[in-house]
Amino acid sequence: MRLEPLNDRVILKALMAEETTKSGIVLPGQEKEKQQQAEVVAVGPGGMVDGKEVKMQVQVGEKVIYSKYAGTTVELDDEEYTIVRQDDILAIIK
Repeated sequence: MRLEPLNDRVILKALMAEETTKSGIVLPGQEKEKQQQAEVVAVGPGGMVDGKEVKMQVQVGEKVIYSKYAGTTVELDDEEYTIVRQDDILAIIK
């Protein structure tokens, strides 16, 4: 199966969360927060959304930071993906 986003939606795959801090402290499972960095897997076509023209500004393969509580999480073929609106993406990591 394959996910194909509609309108201004973007499909993200979370990057692996750090297991240790920069100082070398190992984080137990409950101390880890939801990862807010992800790789763009698919991008919708944009177009007219709520009466406004939307131009997609992200591309497949880019690493991004998105809002903490944004999107819908889905599981497909044992992989977890998050579907968000482009507005929920805060920055592109260069």
